Amino acid sequence: MSTVSVREFSYNPSAVFARVEKGEAIQVTRHGKVIAILSPAGGPMERYAHLVAQGKIKLKPVTAADRHSMPHYEVPDEADPLALLLAERAEDDR
Repeated sequence: MSTVSVREFSYNPSAVFARVEKGEAIQVTRHGKVIAILSPAGGPMERYAHLVAQGKIKLKPVTAADRHSMPHYEVPDEADPLALLLAERAEDDR
């Protein structure tokens, strides 16, 4: 992950954002301390972007074979999906 100071960022924020748009995560620092992490937005994995940027987790690409091995649930329209999932977890804990 790249690092830029607040001063560098303030000189040309468009260039920094262009790098982020291309997929790069960038730490912004003030006096050597990280004050922000800029990471690409979008997609279902967006909620994990800050953890990936910090190096706390690594995401592996999902292949078609991985998708086929994931469980699939048919949920009736009148059912609460969360309630069904919690009930299944409770059964697994027994």
